[in-house]
Amino acid sequence: MNKSTLWTVVGVVVAVILAWILVDVLFTVLWFIGKLVVVAVVAVIVFLVLRSVFARKE
Repeated sequence: MNKSTLWTVVGVVVAVILAWILVDVLFTVLWFIGKLVVVAVVAVIVFLVLRSVFARKE
């Protein structure tokens, strides 16, 4: 195994490790954004329901 082949193998291993970390971070951020969107939608629905309930009583 010559030096060029060794560096190629090391480069591939490092690229796979970095890709794994980046994809993990990306999915974590996307999951967080998805949860925020769901919370925002539920909050708007609850707000509208509460507003309609209190508007009828007045």
